[in-house]
Amino acid sequence: MDNVLNKEIKNIIEACPEVGRILDEYGIGCVPCSVGSCLLKDIVGIHNLDPEQEATLMYRIEKAIYPDRNVSKPVVDTTKKSSPKKISYSPPVKKLVDEHVLIKRLLALIPVIVDYVESSIKVDKELILSCVDFIRTYADKYHHMKEEDILFKYVDEKAEIILIMYKDHDTGRGHIRQVVEGAEKGNKAQIREHLLGYRDLLTQHIKKEDEILYPWIDRQLSTTQVGEMFRKCNDADASVGDELPRKYEKLIAELEEKFLQEVTK
Repeated sequence: MDNVLNKEIKNIIEACPEVGRILDEYGIGCVPCSVGSCLLKDIVGIHNLDPEQEATLMYRIEKAIYPDRNVSKPVVDTTKKSSPKKISYSPPVKKLVDEHVLIKRLLALIPVIVDYVESSIKVDKELILSCVDFIRTYADKYHHMKEEDILFKYVDEKAEIILIMYKDHDTGRGHIRQVVEGAEKGNKAQIREHLLGYRDLLTQHIKKEDEILYPWIDRQLSTTQVGEMFRKCNDADASVGDELPRKYEKLIAELEEKFLQEVTK
C-alpha cells in the first residue's frame, strides 16, 4: 500500500474510479479538482480525519485498488459515535474566512448578471468593469495577497496544496482578463464564459481553503506565529484603510438590491 500512498491522486482515480467515489463519501472532493497532483498520503493527512475514519477509508481504498488481496478489516468500536468536527480558526485565519463571505456574495450574483448582459441590447460595460474592480481589488489585492504574502509563508510553499492555490489564483486572473476583453469588445459570449468560469473556480477554491487548507495551516502554527500573523494581517489592512472594504461592501449591497429584485419579479 505504501507505493499507492505516494502516487498522485489523479493517477489513482484514473486507474480505479471507485477511489474517487469513496473519497467523495468522506467529503474529499478530489474528482472535480483540475490539478489532482496531491499524493494520497497528503490528502488523508490534510483532511484531519479521526483515527476510525482514516482506518476505514484506507481499508476501503486498498480493497478497491486490490480486490483480490486479503486485506484485514479494521476493528471499529460501534458503541462510540464520533461527532462531526467543528472547524475552529485562529483569529488571523478567521478574518480570511470572513472575507470569503463578501466574495461569495458576488459569486452568487454572477449567473443573474450574465443573464442580464445577454438579454440587454448592448453590453453594460460599466456594470462588468465594476465587478472586475471588486475582483481585482478586494478579492485579489486585498484578500489573495494576504494569503500569498503572509499566510502561505508559514508553510512549505512547494507543498502541492499551496501550489494548487497559487494556480487557482493565476487561473482566476486569466478569466478576469478575458472578461475585460469581452467588455471592451462587447462580446457577450466571452463575458459569460469567463465570468461563469471564474465563479466555478472560486466556489471550489474557497471551499478548499475554508474546509481543508486553512485548518491544515492552523494546526501547524504555534501561538507565537498566530500572534505574528495577526499583526501582519492587521498591518496589511491598515495600509489600505477601512474605506476599501466598506466601498466594496456597499457595491455588493447595491448589486444585490438591483439583481435580486430582478430575480423575484
